[in-house]
Amino acid sequence: MTLHIRLANIGDLEALIRLDTVAAHDDHRAAQIKGWIDDRFCHVVHVDGEPAAYGVLHHHFFDAGFIEMLMVGEKFRRHGLGLKLIAHLQSICDRPKLFTSTNRSNQAMQSLLKRAGFRESGHIDNLDEGDPELVFFWPEEQQPRTGPGVTTPAAE
Repeated sequence: MTLHIRLANIGDLEALIRLDTVAAHDDHRAAQIKGWIDDRFCHVVHVDGEPAAYGVLHHHFFDAGFIEMLMVGEKFRRHGLGLKLIAHLQSICDRPKLFTSTNRSNQAMQSLLKRAGFRESGHIDNLDEGDPELVFFWPEEQQPRTGPGVTTPAAE
């Protein structure tokens, strides 16, 4: 399995919409993906040349890094791509703090974030009725940052 992670470009848009389980029935999500690509926040994972996952890293959350979206295509789940994509986003985050969030009901994402070294940092009520958003923080001292463009053995 050959894995390559890079900044997404407009040529990736249709493939990312197809692999996103929400965008298939939500035009707003498709527009968000395009905006993330246009703003250069979206990173795509290719497995053997095929788009398999994407992640969005921006700095709009109190000027800290924030992973707004992490989506792994259904046929590529449970193969470690989410963890590798998070490690990539951690390595390129140029802020001293990195946050992300997920719904309390999303146990798989919570488990993934904990494996990636994130710690729970609080919650936000009233976004999704009856399903609070859990906020997670990654303490950068926990893992060395490798910097953009550095390939690690896990990403090869």
